[in-house]
Amino acid sequence: MPQTPADDRELDRMRPVDEVRATVLHYAAALPAEPVDLLAAHGRTLAVDLVAAADQPPFPAATMDGFAVQSDDGSPWRELIGEQMAGQVTAPEVTPGTAVRITTGAPMPPGADAVVQVESTDLSDDNHVIIHQDEIAAGQNVRPVGFDVRAGDVLLRAGTLLGPPEVGMLAGEGQLPVMVARRPRVSVLSTGDELVEPGDPLGPGQIRDANRFALVAALEAAGAEIVWAGKAPDEREPLRALLLERLAGSDVVVTSGGVSMGELDLVKALLPEIARVHSRRVFMKPGKPLNFATSGPDDRTLFFGLPGNPVSALACFELFVRPALLTMLGRVAIDRPRVPVRLAAGARPGDRPEYQRAVVRVTSEGHLVGETTGVQASSRLASWVGANALLMIPPGETPLEAGAVVQGLLLGAPLASA
Repeated sequence: MPQTPADDRELDRMRPVDEVRATVLHYAAALPAEPVDLLAAHGRTLAVDLVAAADQPPFPAATMDGFAVQSDDGSPWRELIGEQMAGQVTAPEVTPGTAVRITTGAPMPPGADAVVQVESTDLSDDNHVIIHQDEIAAGQNVRPVGFDVRAGDVLLRAGTLLGPPEVGMLAGEGQLPVMVARRPRVSVLSTGDELVEPGDPLGPGQIRDANRFALVAALEAAGAEIVWAGKAPDEREPLRALLLERLAGSDVVVTSGGVSMGELDLVKALLPEIARVHSRRVFMKPGKPLNFATSGPDDRTLFFGLPGNPVSALACFELFVRPALLTMLGRVAIDRPRVPVRLAAGARPGDRPEYQRAVVRVTSEGHLVGETTGVQASSRLASWVGANALLMIPPGETPLEAGAVVQGLLLGAPLASA
């Protein structure tokens, strides 16, 4: 249904960041689970808890290469009666005056309750081991049953991002295939007749399309599957048809450009005809002209009309699109860390909260200090290069002095002070 003038006035109201974020997350629904092979699990999001099926290790195991002995046997000389290697159970029972050679990870032979490491022993010519250790404690260099994992322990929670150690735990438990959240299927459209492909020569008044490629990279880093990426036509009906096609074939549609106040901002003009628009402007800088809408059954397809300026597009991605994607993946944590940061230099507030790109370092005293990356114009994508934080400069009339504390959104780990 077309928007009424009253609807337009409400949609054009500049809304606080938290209000728009809450609306976005309200419609960001968790995606269904799907099975994948173990080698395909890295970088995916676990969909169900991983619960230990059995104790690990399932037997007492040596933690050192050495000799399995009885700890209360005081003799320094022990007859070597066999060997126990990892993956085998072949050694005879250890009794007073005897020892069994053992390797790391091997099950303890019957009768033994300690391992003397190789460095504390010598071998004699008559098949005896000489122990150069005055006291041997029961359990020395032995990992008991269930030391690593107890049956029934929840090892990984649903929503965990699977990295190398998590994949190793999945392999160790042998619970295959791995159930992971389906990746959000995302279409990315850049708009504007002035845009040309990165490899094409520039004509008069043209620029190369940077937004689409930056957004694809950001989306994939957040766990999305890109199902379509391209340049949209700057004509009403072909654009309308493409948007309808991508809404039908995607979980999320992301556009850049065409959402501001100009006569040729066709995305904004078409959106009320094909989706349910929830907001058009955010009280922030950069990134004010953000259009958010939903479509499809139960409003489960999300539409983000991002601004055309590259810095504005990435700022909106960080604050709204990325949390939505992680929510759809069922992630345990959807937010970047937010920390207090001291300004390295003064800052002049504006009329809106401003998210400035910055490099944050840790001082020798343990404080976080942020220095902006130069000119903060929304067209200057170079201001994002090397930045590991967004510093939120609150609106106001009084300049902030160096040392003032503001909220920092960490995009990466703080650096050590030079």
